Amino acid sequence: MAMFEVRGLEVAYGDIQVLWGISLEIQAGEMVSIVGSNGAGKSTLIRTISGLVRSFRGEISYQGNNITHCPPSEIVKKGISQVPEGRKLFSGMTVQENLMMGAYCRNDRRGIEEDLHFVYHLFPRLAERKKQIAGTLSGGEQQMSAIGRALMSRPQLLLIDELSLGLSPLLVDDLVAAIGQIHRRGTNILLVEQDVQIALEYTHRAYVLETGRVTLSGRSKDLLDNPEVKRAYLGI
Repeated sequence: MAMFEVRGLEVAYGDIQVLWGISLEIQAGEMVSIVGSNGAGKSTLIRTISGLVRSFRGEISYQGNNITHCPPSEIVKKGISQVPEGRKLFSGMTVQENLMMGAYCRNDRRGIEEDLHFVYHLFPRLAERKKQIAGTLSGGEQQMSAIGRALMSRPQLLLIDELSLGLSPLLVDDLVAAIGQIHRRGTNILLVEQDVQIALEYTHRAYVLETGRVTLSGRSKDLLDNPEVKRAYLGI
């Protein structure tokens, strides 16, 4: 049994349907990506998994339990956390205050301190800026803060929506390396990414989303060599 499954998911905003029969799965220990162009429905899918958007058909299951209509707070408590597109930090709060907001559903003080130490080890720049107001950080530092905040709930499944958006290639490389460390620590990753090259190079399997439908899926390295993917997304 997969540790996480989506089956036949359909989502609409009012009368406009945006997701059509989406099915995907994540096995324990995997990094999986969802790739596609802007407007393909990737962020809607992530927001639906997180409980922020409601589906009208289909099922989402996590560790064998149906979580389709669970509220966002319950989904976080169950072990799924999201790094949202655009970071969405609390701009008037400090870096450390933002990180601690990620631990709002926990009361294990020692574990929280351990995870905060890990975040600062993973992103030393955040340790240097822990008292700085989040709204004054650079884009890359804000992305680090958003990832760190999500980690503070100690998720077993981390959803990352548009890791590379608006960031320099060098900084993206650093963030990808950090995601690798998070994965090796035992966290499963679902990466939603418009940069298809990055997504397919660093994940085990991938799903291609086009106009709200999964059109291709398989091992990431196979999709990287797929002529359709090369032509549509890699300009080859």
